[in-house]
Amino acid sequence: MTKIDFVTLFPGMFASVVAEGLLARARGKGLLETGFVNPRDFSPDKRRKVDERPYGGGAGMVMTPEPLYAAIKSAAKRGSRVVYLSPQGRPFNEKVARRLAKVRQLVLVCGHYEGIDERVMGLFNEEISIGDYVLSGGELAAMVVADAVTRWLPGMLKKEGAVEAESFSLTAGQRPLLEYPQYTRPKLWRSKKVPEVLLSGNHGKVAEWRLRAATLSTKRKRPDLLKTVRSH
Repeated sequence: MTKIDFVTLFPGMFASVVAEGLLARARGKGLLETGFVNPRDFSPDKRRKVDERPYGGGAGMVMTPEPLYAAIKSAAKRGSRVVYLSPQGRPFNEKVARRLAKVRQLVLVCGHYEGIDERVMGLFNEEISIGDYVLSGGELAAMVVADAVTRWLPGMLKKEGAVEAESFSLTAGQRPLLEYPQYTRPKLWRSKKVPEVLLSGNHGKVAEWRLRAATLSTKRKRPDLLKTVRSH
């Protein structure tokens, strides 16, 4: 079983994420366990304060080191991977999600305010960013990472290869592709037909069509992906 622990000032934000949808199914199957640790519970301040003004001046507040340090130490076990969600981190993608899905315990640390005290950074195995923009906190980013990682847990999806057929998992050589177009019943809808090859029952022809269609879709929607060779 994989465990994902969230270190967050706002555990209530995750209530619906773990109670419904993908994470809920994974928990119900016994594939995933989730936990929450709030740095406020480790604050020496009677008001459970966890922020202070930054030295040197500047706008906003910064998370103080001791409550966050104690919270991470409380959550992390031997062999766990501690990840800080940060706009300064490495870009999150499908390859990273697959790698993190192999970790027995994943600790996702959500920052807040203007950031965290730099002296805590040594606790993290890595920083991850879900995009070049700034959020009010790391909670939404942690939800994205948890969802993407959970999809790759062994036994999570019913059909073999279901995850591999998703966007960014398909490849042309070393280049990631978007997912091919999907069709379902009815065969004819508002004068639009399902491509005949998908009705042929010829799995080889279907696979060829899907690869071509995925490549064309990628050229049209994300041509940048075809210019970058996936690193290993």
